[in-house]
Amino acid sequence: MAEITILPATPDRFADVEQAMTGGGDGGSCWCQWWMLSASQFDATSREERHEMLRAQTDQPLPPGLIGYLDGAAAGWVKVAPRPAQPRLARTRDFRASPTPMDDETAWAVSCFVVRREHRGQGLSKALLDAAVDHARAHGALLVEGYPLDTAVKSATTNELYHGSLSTFLAAGFTEVARPKPNRPIVSLSLAEP
Repeated sequence: MAEITILPATPDRFADVEQAMTGGGDGGSCWCQWWMLSASQFDATSREERHEMLRAQTDQPLPPGLIGYLDGAAAGWVKVAPRPAQPRLARTRDFRASPTPMDDETAWAVSCFVVRREHRGQGLSKALLDAAVDHARAHGALLVEGYPLDTAVKSATTNELYHGSLSTFLAAGFTEVARPKPNRPIVSLSLAEP
């Protein structure tokens, strides 16, 4: 079994971010800026500009996401950050069904996964999600939310699964809190002390 390591995306690991974001899905064109920009801003930027935006975000005090390694090779990515730091989430109609206010700084969102094609099916998404929860907790989150697809209701392409799958979130202890569409649940995990 492959050894999985998860590390924060920092400037010294940006080559690993690039490796993880390419080789499967839309990571190499979006550069995890979809939730950071309005639709018009996203459309007005090039791949190269979004790439540089992510590079600049790795130089901030709070890393923009985590890198997953399989046997030392950069193999996957997860975006995890406070919901208010991902402004497009609040403007997405389906996600407004969340019972937690969108401007709550203690609510974090896991909003994007990328796993390179050759590394799929090895448990990396679950490991990335577990690490994202730990990362959010370490930075003061009281709740972590996700917006996965329920593939039991409707099949999804690998590109559509950048949201993650419902089964992965449920296996990590998340519970469904809303379902704005048949295949689109909102899930959350409370990190508050009982």
